[in-house]
Amino acid sequence: MKIDEKRKLPIGFMDSGLGGLSVLKEAVRIMPNEDFIYYGDSFHAPYGTKHPDVIRELTFTVVEKLLDQGIKGLAVACNTATSAAVAKLRVMYPDLPIVGIEPAIKPAVKMSRGGTILVMATPMTIKQEKFQRLLGLYQKEAKIIPIPCKGLMEFVEHGDLNGKFLDEYFDEHLKPYLSDDTETIVLGCTHYPFLRPRLRTYLGERQIALIDGSLGTSRELKRRLGEKGLLQEEERKGSITIENSLDRKEMIDLSWKLLELPIE
Repeated sequence: MKIDEKRKLPIGFMDSGLGGLSVLKEAVRIMPNEDFIYYGDSFHAPYGTKHPDVIRELTFTVVEKLLDQGIKGLAVACNTATSAAVAKLRVMYPDLPIVGIEPAIKPAVKMSRGGTILVMATPMTIKQEKFQRLLGLYQKEAKIIPIPCKGLMEFVEHGDLNGKFLDEYFDEHLKPYLSDDTETIVLGCTHYPFLRPRLRTYLGERQIALIDGSLGTSRELKRRLGEKGLLQEEERKGSITIENSLDRKEMIDLSWKLLELPIE
């Protein structure tokens, strides 16, 4: 395929469900001329409780669906799938610009004033070697505490972004780690940015930064596409196609609602 034809192809996004829409939101903002296809594998969600071999198999299946439709780049917008599968995907598809996502520990450490950094993530993300390696790189520079958040992403999958049940979850899983010394919470799963408004309310007057890796991942995707001359040159409004393995209208409707939701 000629480079001019390749530029017109969409960019593929995949996630274990709806969380990767938080990354897609940033990608659309910084690459408004591009077309995107987003595939959420909600039928198999959550990935974060499955064995790495199963996660790899599920990720490869979704990526093949996107490749069959024709894409010029790929964002694995899921921390768990990134840890389990991105390295092998790059070996399998060496000519395809591929980015993954990881918890934003590096920027949290860079902006640290000496306080504690909490990292909310799925249990599987925390267990995986990639996360442990990332943690090892920065633990000497700051106090970093991982918090396994089993079941939190399901709130987003069900569209439950507010309410007492979410506050009760924070009471049980987050509150024991909060202290006067807490300066930053890293939202280490792509689902969690959709809970940011409620989390800010829950934290009240505490001056705690809430950060995630969505913008950094989108910038890296744009850089890699640019390196290969694949960025859309025509000034135009790009399109977005959303697909989901549950194949239910309400999941597509919820996806659009999340994509359009302010989450700052």
